Amino acid sequence: CCSSLSEFGVLGFELGYSMENPNSLVLWEAQFGDFANGAQVIFDQFLSSGESKWLRQTGLVVLLPHGYDGQGPEHSSAKLERFLQQMSDDNPFVIPEMESTLRKQIQECNWQVVNVTTPANYFHVLRRQIHRDFRKPLIVMSPKNLLRHKDCKSNLSEFDDVQGHPGFDKQGTRFKRLIKDRNDHSDHEPSIRRLVLCSGKVYYELDELWQRSSISDVAICRVEQLCPFPYDLIQRELKRYPNAEIVWCQEEPMNMGAYSYIAPRLSTAMKALGRGNVDDIKYVGRAPSAATATGFYSMHVKEQNELVTKALQPEPIVNPHYVVT
Repeated sequence: CCSSLSEFGVLGFELGYSMENPNSLVLWEAQFGDFANGAQVIFDQFLSSGESKWLRQTGLVVLLPHGYDGQGPEHSSAKLERFLQQMSDDNPFVIPEMESTLRKQIQECNWQVVNVTTPANYFHVLRRQIHRDFRKPLIVMSPKNLLRHKDCKSNLSEFDDVQGHPGFDKQGTRFKRLIKDRNDHSDHEPSIRRLVLCSGKVYYELDELWQRSSISDVAICRVEQLCPFPYDLIQRELKRYPNAEIVWCQEEPMNMGAYSYIAPRLSTAMKALGRGNVDDIKYVGRAPSAATATGFYSMHVKEQNELVTKALQPEPIVNPHYVVT
């Protein structure tokens, strides 16, 4: 439920409840993700490191509303970067075993961080959480305006797996760690000049401009599970678009959001395929900033429009490009 602003006490209670009732799906949602720092002691001392220190697992789900809607610096960011920084999943310069029957990424990490963009994926990540025979905390950058967004919807086939329904997906009814470009491209698309990787609701703004401008040579993929990092699916898309410029687009400032976590891991995936290194990842987003967001709505709109336009511009992107705040 949505608690009063006593995050430390309420999150601590839910953590204890989830440990005493491991077969219950226990969720705690902050009023805004920005306010979760009131429970920072619980995150640091217990949730992120409890299994390492005391061998106690928990499947607690933490829902942190996150997204830049022009509501100012206190109502925009759940500080995604903090949760990624505390992740213990891997050496960012070594690709772990990714074969589906041998992959142990989630078993070996301390928690999972996702930023889902469809109702079906939201359902499946919660179902996966309780269906497993082990428990890991799940940090969800939960939706705000996507709750009302006309394009944020899923076909029934994404829930029931009945072939022949509109929108039937060959991946089946499961959580998708990465959602590929909406055009359902073939396995080899050398004509695509740019691959834009993003996470969260900025996808819908990119997609709106992509449709309005009738751009046919740019692919947009959504990284739904940020960590553990989906090396296998990232490399699948890099192989699909062998000539594409690689762009990471985010709405957060450069020193926040997922960029610092994504860059070394994406670079590792690229190096393994001979696609360059971290210098070949083009960043599009806001400039480094002390505050999470501007307090002026008109400035927010200007920044948001500029970063979306830059990510899809016809000219090559000069690295780094960021919106000046």
